[in-house]
Amino acid sequence: MEIVEKVLTDAFVLKPIVFEDERGYFYESFNEKVFESLTGIQANFIQDNQSYSSKGTLRGLHFQ
Repeated sequence: MEIVEKVLTDAFVLKPIVFEDERGYFYESFNEKVFESLTGIQANFIQDNQSYSSKGTLRGLHFQ
């Protein structure tokens, strides 16, 4: 995640790193630990991901 500071106090543009190929794309749109380390702001939202799959692509979920 890349943070771009703006003129307004505590206003940021979050630019995710997008992993893309012929099957589609995946990216982590928000991560609480990364956000806090880059901005110093504590957020009560842990993580959010986005993905898109082309027709015929099967995606799996990873259990941790």
